[in-house]
Amino acid sequence: MKMSEGVEWALHTCVNLSWTDPGEAVPAARLAEVFALPTAYLSKHLQALARAGILISTTGPRGGFRLGRDPGDITLLDVVTAIEGPEDAFRCRRILKDGPGGRPDVDYRRTCAVSQAMRKAELAWRAELAGQTIADIRRTVEQRDPAAAPATREALR
Repeated sequence: MKMSEGVEWALHTCVNLSWTDPGEAVPAARLAEVFALPTAYLSKHLQALARAGILISTTGPRGGFRLGRDPGDITLLDVVTAIEGPEDAFRCRRILKDGPGGRPDVDYRRTCAVSQAMRKAELAWRAELAGQTIADIRRTVEQRDPAAAPATREALR
């Protein structure tokens, strides 16, 4: 499975925003500047996160983006789904119905060994992402690099 680079950008942005003061909005240009990302493309992803309720977008001279929920309530799956959409990575096209002995009246998504194996893997992947939050990632980063939070806060000013 291949995810867009927007997922990486969105996850890092959410972690960075988790270090800002409550209610503080950071402009998209500033968020993009931290990692030398194209502002227009990052903005597209930030808007997707806002539509999903992960971020809140405010307009005006002090406008920008801030987390829309507590970092402990934002799972990695929430972010991935906001950026990539809710579709499964594997989509069974029921090609067995046209194969030897295939029948058009059978739902091969439920009976095909390939489809079942891929669905099982998809569910495990989603469960792993749903079990980790932005707060978990933030905690890990802070343990590995105690200077990350203050340095990021300074960069976002």
